[in-house]
Amino acid sequence: MSEQQSEVPERAPSPLADALMRVGDRWTLLVVQALLAGPRRFNELLEDIPGIAANILSQRLKRLEHEALVVSRPYSERPPRAAYELTAEGKELAGALRLLAQWGARHALPAEAHRHQACGTPIEARWYCPTCDHLVEDEPELEMQFL
Repeated sequence: MSEQQSEVPERAPSPLADALMRVGDRWTLLVVQALLAGPRRFNELLEDIPGIAANILSQRLKRLEHEALVVSRPYSERPPRAAYELTAEGKELAGALRLLAQWGARHALPAEAHRHQACGTPIEARWYCPTCDHLVEDEPELEMQFL
């Protein structure tokens, strides 16, 4: 690499690219989903996430701990065992998971879409500005900026 090429700064990732770097690999969001219900032990997570191999679960938990989305709490020294739970930042993923599940249900399993209990209509998520009391999705995309 030439000296001139090394001086060119790399383009900063988008917020979506950053999120995908942290939680976008296979199984990770399913681990987060399983932990939304509360702390789980390793074997409980294996039971809650059909098809995941123990070594993959172990890798994903270590990665989530490294990203500060999960914390492990030892409950046994011999043999060493821990329960895993989401941090506050990890719990913030609940909204994104609901949106992904809604999208999946609407396109893959329409009968499983989240529905309003009062009338049975499938519910929809909307971008909303509480300061302006305004739906943002009705505006041009350029007006919505990620901070």
